[in-house]
Amino acid sequence: MMAVMLTAVVCASAQSDKSPVDAYFTTGEMPDMLKWCPPPPDTLSAAFAYDIMQYMWGKQMRNDKERADIAVRDAVYGIDCIIQEFSDPFGLQISKEATPEIYKVLREGTATCDSICTIPKRYYMRKRPFMRFQEQTLTPDDEESLRKNGSYPSGHTLLGWSSALLLSEINPDRADTLLARGLMYGDSRLIVGAHWQSDVNAARLAASAAYARLHTSERFLEQMRLARLEFRCKKGLATPAEMKAYRKASGKRAKAVK
Repeated sequence: MMAVMLTAVVCASAQSDKSPVDAYFTTGEMPDMLKWCPPPPDTLSAAFAYDIMQYMWGKQMRNDKERADIAVRDAVYGIDCIIQEFSDPFGLQISKEATPEIYKVLREGTATCDSICTIPKRYYMRKRPFMRFQEQTLTPDDEESLRKNGSYPSGHTLLGWSSALLLSEINPDRADTLLARGLMYGDSRLIVGAHWQSDVNAARLAASAAYARLHTSERFLEQMRLARLEFRCKKGLATPAEMKAYRKASGKRAKAVK
């Protein structure tokens, strides 16, 4: 339990919402990546040669100022960044105040998914590309903390892909746009220079495994039901019965907060 709590604190430290994250599972209850996910590629392998090629691609992409700016924005880890970058492709502005049910499942769901990378990051402690090449990233202020944190798999990518999966479940009509943004979120780590391609690939796989695990939690499934109900109400798609159910759920939440 301590590992998940620690992860939640780290993720929330730079965010506007300082309240504790009530994760759906502990780190120990999540799938163990050391048992099923391939390790980082050997430095003499073809896979690592591809990692280097993609690192060079990322550096080239920095010449595109618009894309580089997006990569820098994506580097700000946490729920605030996800809300800022994913609300538009989601088709609805997400906030703790205006969409509390969506906000809750997004914050707690992605924090739970994030914990799947705790063990492999610590176990492999893979050097990041900017460290190996002794070059600067697009986010130099982050480099000191990144040096102390393993590169494999990419936590940012895991956050972006799990967010895209979760929001696509709430609004499947926007799934294509959301998944495209989730893919871009991981690519941003290559452009910034903080991760290898294999880090990003492993994180996307891990996010999918973690998200499948979420669906075995009755509490998650209930919160997801409320989030979908809230979305339909906010978009004017709800039936009178759904509106009544949402108002009832909102009333319960208001009493719980008091």
